[in-house]
Amino acid sequence: MTDKLHPNRCRVALTALAAAAVTLVGGCGAPDSPAAVAPAQQQVSQPPSTGPGQPASAQPGQSRSSTTPGSSPNSSQPSAEPARTPAAGKPTTGPTRTPAAGKPTTGPTRTPAAGKPTTGPTRTPAASKPTTGPTGKPASSPTPKPTTGPTGKPASSPTPKPTSPTRRPTRSPTPRPIPKPTIKEVSKPIMTSGSNGEQVRELQHRLLQLEWYSGRITGSYGDPTVTAVKGFQHKRSLGTTGSVDQTTWVTLISMTRTPTHDEKYNVLKPGKALYQKGSSGDKVKGLQARLKQLGWFAGNVTGSYGDITVNAVRGFQGRHEIPVTGAVDQRTWDRLAAMTHTPTPAELGNTPPTASSQAAGLDARCLTGRTICISKTDRKLVWMIDGKAQLTVDVRFGSEAGTPTRVGTFQVFRKVRNDWSRQYSSKMPFSMYFSGGEAVHYSSDFAARGYNGHSHGCVNVRDHQGVAWLFDQVKIGDKVVVYW
Repeated sequence: MTDKLHPNRCRVALTALAAAAVTLVGGCGAPDSPAAVAPAQQQVSQPPSTGPGQPASAQPGQSRSSTTPGSSPNSSQPSAEPARTPAAGKPTTGPTRTPAAGKPTTGPTRTPAAGKPTTGPTRTPAASKPTTGPTGKPASSPTPKPTTGPTGKPASSPTPKPTSPTRRPTRSPTPRPIPKPTIKEVSKPIMTSGSNGEQVRELQHRLLQLEWYSGRITGSYGDPTVTAVKGFQHKRSLGTTGSVDQTTWVTLISMTRTPTHDEKYNVLKPGKALYQKGSSGDKVKGLQARLKQLGWFAGNVTGSYGDITVNAVRGFQGRHEIPVTGAVDQRTWDRLAAMTHTPTPAELGNTPPTASSQAAGLDARCLTGRTICISKTDRKLVWMIDGKAQLTVDVRFGSEAGTPTRVGTFQVFRKVRNDWSRQYSSKMPFSMYFSGGEAVHYSSDFAARGYNGHSHGCVNVRDHQGVAWLFDQVKIGDKVVVYW
């Protein structure tokens, strides 16, 4: 039997098929709708392919809009899966990506730069956006895709914790380079052997004032000047060169006065006479006593200015480059007073020293035997024989701060009549050695400058005649006592 379809059944079947077609084709975002699922899958697995200068085209079966055909943009029908909003500034990789809120889209699927509208499909993306090559693939080193969370929204980046301000390194001051020690440069000589002229004359006279140079001023730097300069340099520890450098010249100037024109040219003009032949009185006695202290005057002090006194004055003047007249002018008197002490009543009265008077105040070690008795307090040397004074002269000593004269009891172990200091390049006439390099001897510097200077440890005597006599009396082994 052949079945025949009942018209009513056919009508019912057609109605069911139509409803099924509506379910399969229509509806906004149905969960099982192929049109709703396919774009989401393509968003993850297939990036859009674009050609050079062409806009991105929609895939078959996909729409360019976020709504499906037949539905209204303002439809109130709920969606099973809300549209995903891309992170700000990230490119849209699927055709259904929703553009940033409030920004118009002028190209099919181009993503505008952050906050800027897209005006054409060929706009160059911002520097921070990845670009695509001719094949549609991203350029090398693409920006990593954002990580999405379970809800499909981009995972929020952790908020960076505030960090303390970076401490700027403290710039330590650049240390100044320490100069390397160098050998002390020797000053360029101002004058040396062979020099001539006005300055040499001044040099010679300044050395003459200190008894280093003797004779006439010539203006020629010869051997006598070289010897005088060496002696001066060694005496002041300036280095013995024989040439005058800046240090030597400044030191010499500080110790002397500027010579006059007449002095530099050996023109000696005497001043007004203070005492001369025929003068008499106590002042003449003082003059004679002072000349006697230096060995220029012999005999008794009389107070009468006669021939003996004239000759004594002439000798003193000639020795010290003073116009030789035999009369005492101011220059002669100033020089004599600087080199002597005020005469005692015994000296003015020609009272011979007695053993008791000379022994008074002397150290007890000086009262026996043959003794050179030297008092640093009184600045006196007394030659004693068996407690009796034979000679008394002025003396000076070494600097207590540098080269003090030794104190104690010694013996004379060596005598040299015309000695020479190799260390200080100076003459040491009538040297009587008693302790190492220390000796009793005549000093021209003491005779010229008095107590303005000092020795290097020796006992200086300025009485040339007295020390010459003492030298002949003293024997090797005689006692020497130095005390305060």
